[in-house]
Amino acid sequence: MVRISEFQLKDVVSISDGRKLGNIGDIEIDLDTGRIEAIVIGGGGKLLGFFGKDEEMVIPWKSIVKIGEDVILVRHKESYHLQGQLQEPK
Repeated sequence: MVRISEFQLKDVVSISDGRKLGNIGDIEIDLDTGRIEAIVIGGGGKLLGFFGKDEEMVIPWKSIVKIGEDVILVRHKESYHLQGQLQEPK
């Protein structure tokens, strides 16, 4: 069993290129089933939050390949959700 606080400390890494995507800032839970639907890679503020907010990246739970001691490996597509809408990368 893993606590959310421990889960948030792990680095999220894409298995396609080994790139660190960030850390978990939030999770999406289906309230009807109680299942985790997705993890949200934090869109932390730029320069301590003074100049806007970075985009949040939503990774579906089914895209998680492995949860290890220090890292979460994911299959990551080059598209992400921003404020509930699917956006293509720039």
